[in-house]
Amino acid sequence: MSFIVTPQTMHFDAPLPLQSGASIQDYQLVYETCGTLNAARDNAVLICHALNASHHVAGMYADQDKSEGWWDNMIGPGKPVDTNRFFVIGVNNLGSCFGSTGPMDRHPATGEVYGADFPVMTVEDWVAAQARLMDALGIEQLAAVMGGSLGGMQALSWALQYPSRVRHAVVVASAPNLTAENIAFNEVARRAIVTDPDFHAGHFYRHGVVPKRGLRIARMIGHITYLSDDVMNEKFGRELRQAVTQHTSGYKYSTQDVEFQIESYLRHQGDKFSDYFDANTYLLITRALDYFDPARTFGGDLTQALARATCKFLLVSFTTDWRFSPARSREMVKALLDNRRDVSYAEIDAPHGHDAFLLDDARYMGVVRSYFQSIEGAAT
Repeated sequence: MSFIVTPQTMHFDAPLPLQSGASIQDYQLVYETCGTLNAARDNAVLICHALNASHHVAGMYADQDKSEGWWDNMIGPGKPVDTNRFFVIGVNNLGSCFGSTGPMDRHPATGEVYGADFPVMTVEDWVAAQARLMDALGIEQLAAVMGGSLGGMQALSWALQYPSRVRHAVVVASAPNLTAENIAFNEVARRAIVTDPDFHAGHFYRHGVVPKRGLRIARMIGHITYLSDDVMNEKFGRELRQAVTQHTSGYKYSTQDVEFQIESYLRHQGDKFSDYFDANTYLLITRALDYFDPARTFGGDLTQALARATCKFLLVSFTTDWRFSPARSREMVKALLDNRRDVSYAEIDAPHGHDAFLLDDARYMGVVRSYFQSIEGAAT
């Protein structure tokens, strides 16, 4: 049985300096909390979200069925991140389309919708904004920062930007930067969006349209990279749609009709995504992924880059995740060990590809549960 959560909003007047040299002011962050902050205010766990997720990490909304948070299997009473013991905070990042200030909002100075004029965001900018929220909530130090994929990059960045404010960083299915192949996938997805005739250089709001075709393709490309070949073969194989199998020859012999089940699935995912996600947000978040590279200012030396971190780490990877492969997690583990940091690492043999970090796997859940029990034990 899930529990009820309520979104909250925090407004910030002061300008937030950004990595690009720009700044943003008069903005809001939407967040949700689960559990109770203890008297010492030292049991808070910040959950950082990935590309198309939000502040709604766990629980349900009072007026909605089927509204479980995106990590509801991980977070809650008696779950691996136990809200009977920890005060969990989920924050929607700036530039998102789920409540925090983003491209769909109006610029406070001009009154015009930001659109493509919304400032470029980086992982470091998001972490700086999250730190301001922690200040407003009266939380000086977090028991843990946790995230998967892009969320894991934020957890790592917290340990580097605010080393004294984090006791543990839990980095799941993530990497210290994107490979060229990953940047290439992001670029193809962005090209699909910006070349949609309805994109209008990012100011499609003024035209009363949405670049849905581009968003559909972007989602289809992304979804392919989140799954493993084994999972796609097991789930869909070469199965044809029922309408096709009723054709006498087995195939319709068309270059444009949807014939295979995997095609139908991808189109369904693309259609859903284009109904709720903002195109400029997609561009912003994928670019933030591309830019993240803490070792860049150290000549590519990850060991030097991670020397600033002082907290303890848990890193988790999945064997079939080719988008954020175990080798990338091992790079971080080695760099942390080179700095004599306290590191736990689990490489889970799971068939689900990158999406494994969102799914139930007894070994994965057990590792996280044990780690958070050790956090609580150390605090006690």
